[in-house]
Amino acid sequence: MQPSDLLKEGERVLTICNACRYCEGYCAVFPAMERLTTFPERDLNYLANLCHNCRECFYACPFTAPHEFDVDIPRTLTQIRESSYKTYAWPKWLRPLSSTLAWLTITCGTGFSLWLPKTNGNLYTVMPHEIMVAIFTALSVLILLPIALTALHFARANHLSAKAFAPALGDALTLKYMSSGGTGCTYPDETHSNARRWLHHLTFYGFSLCFASTCVAAFYHYALSQIAPYSYASLPVILGTLGGVGLLFGPLGLLALSIKAETTNWFDAEFTLLLFLTGATGMLTLAVRETPLLGRVLIIHLALVAGLFLTLPYGKFVHGIYRFLALVRYSLDRT
Repeated sequence: MQPSDLLKEGERVLTICNACRYCEGYCAVFPAMERLTTFPERDLNYLANLCHNCRECFYACPFTAPHEFDVDIPRTLTQIRESSYKTYAWPKWLRPLSSTLAWLTITCGTGFSLWLPKTNGNLYTVMPHEIMVAIFTALSVLILLPIALTALHFARANHLSAKAFAPALGDALTLKYMSSGGTGCTYPDETHSNARRWLHHLTFYGFSLCFASTCVAAFYHYALSQIAPYSYASLPVILGTLGGVGLLFGPLGLLALSIKAETTNWFDAEFTLLLFLTGATGMLTLAVRETPLLGRVLIIHLALVAGLFLTLPYGKFVHGIYRFLALVRYSLDRT
C-alpha cells in the first residue's frame, strides 16, 4: 500500500472508531484518539506508535471483516507505525542498506573467526583493547547521531516538552498499557498478555544490564586500572550474566509468541533474533573464556554486536524511542 493510501485508510478506520468508542477503555490509543477530530499524518504516526499491537480491540470490534467497514485497527496502525520509521529516519538512503550491512558484517566476522588460531584465553591477544574501543566508539557515534536526529524530528512534529518526560518514562519502563486489566491491554488469553509483557521486560532490562556491564567494565579499566578478564564475582560479570540471561529468554519467547500468533515479519524478527544471538554468544564467550575457543567465539560475538548496532537507528529498536515520545505527548495531552 502506498503511503498516501495508507494514511487515507488510517483516517477512515479511526473516524469509524471515533464514532463508535466501544474500545475506549482498552489502552492509551483510544483516549488519545478521542481528543482528535481529524487525523493528519502527524497524529496518525503518534497513535500508531502509542499502540502495543495487543489486538484486543480487533477481537472486540463489531466492524471487522466480513463487515463492509472492514476495520482492523492493529493491522492499520502497524502499517502506519512501520511507515513512520521511514518518515523520521535519517539519513533515509541508509535505512534500506542497514540490514544488508549488518549481516555482511556478521558473515565476515564469522568467516574470519574460523581462520583464527586457538588462543590462550587472553581477550586482548584476540583483539587489542585500543582497536576494539576505536571500532565500537566509531560505531556508537554513527548510530547515536541518526537516533538523536530521528527522535528530535518526531519530538518537533508533536510539539513535545520535557515537563512530561517523567510520567511518560514511568509508563514506558513499567509497560503500563501492556498490562492486563485496569487501563492496560488484555488478550482473550490473559496468560498470553502477561507472558508478552514479562518477555518485553526481560528483553529491555537484559539489554540495559549488558550496557551497564560494559560501562562498569570501562570504569574498572580506565579508573581502577583493572584489566579484563574480571572474576566471576565482579560487578561487570554479574551484570553481564544477568543481562545475557534476559537476552536469551526474552527475545526467544517473543519470537515464539509471534510465530504462535502468526504475526511474524522479518522487520520485527530481525531485531529480536539479533538480540538473542548477541546474548547467546555473550554467554558463550563467558563460558569458554579460559579455553582455546575464546578467540573464535569472541570475534563472532563482536561481529553480532556490530551488526546489531548497524540496525539500531533503522529497525525495530526505534519503536521504543518513538513509543516513549508518543507517551510524552499522551501525558501532555492529558494535562
